[in-house]
Amino acid sequence: MIINFSENKSIVGPILAELRDVQIQKDSMRFRKNLERLGEILAYEVSKKLDYKTEVVTTPLGEANVFQLVEQPILATILRAGLPMHQGFLNVFDKADSAFVSAYRKHIHKDEFEIHVEYVAAPTFEGKTLIIIDPMLATGSSMTSVYKTLLQQGNPGKVFIVSAIASPEALEHLKTQLPESTHYFVGAIDQELTAQAYIVPGMGDAGDLAFGIKC
Repeated sequence: MIINFSENKSIVGPILAELRDVQIQKDSMRFRKNLERLGEILAYEVSKKLDYKTEVVTTPLGEANVFQLVEQPILATILRAGLPMHQGFLNVFDKADSAFVSAYRKHIHKDEFEIHVEYVAAPTFEGKTLIIIDPMLATGSSMTSVYKTLLQQGNPGKVFIVSAIASPEALEHLKTQLPESTHYFVGAIDQELTAQAYIVPGMGDAGDLAFGIKC
């Protein structure tokens, strides 16, 4: 299942507009905050697909029936670009455990690269809900490598992939590599992918815009 939030009018639109705007991007704090805000909204939407149980809580005036999560999801983030969106998810799922993975492109030639995963810190999530957060899904190769690496910590019961902007190529690739039941929540789908695997119009390098240009 793919949910593309740009297909309908919502506050996601103005947030994405600021994330894309080359002038507003000059303010890295604002860029990070917008990714965090987007993360909070997408976290709320993901929450609708999770499992709940009914409990009774005592108020100062009586008792109330409420819905509680059956269990907290595991929030996984690809460093470093995913950190602001990850914070947005933590603001919503404030009791969730987190996993962090370092993955990057190692260029062989101008238009050819390999994905290297160098660092993993993750809890076990056998049978649990796994939410993997990455602002940009260009080819889907990084996400595939990260998912396969995370499987060393167990087989999740449910998988959600969350991104600000994705390409059709990435989504099609992931459909062949991840479980058929995987849910995809994306702010927008941009149709063009360059030979260097950059999304157009996209929003540029989310990691550099949030934290500074890397060497």
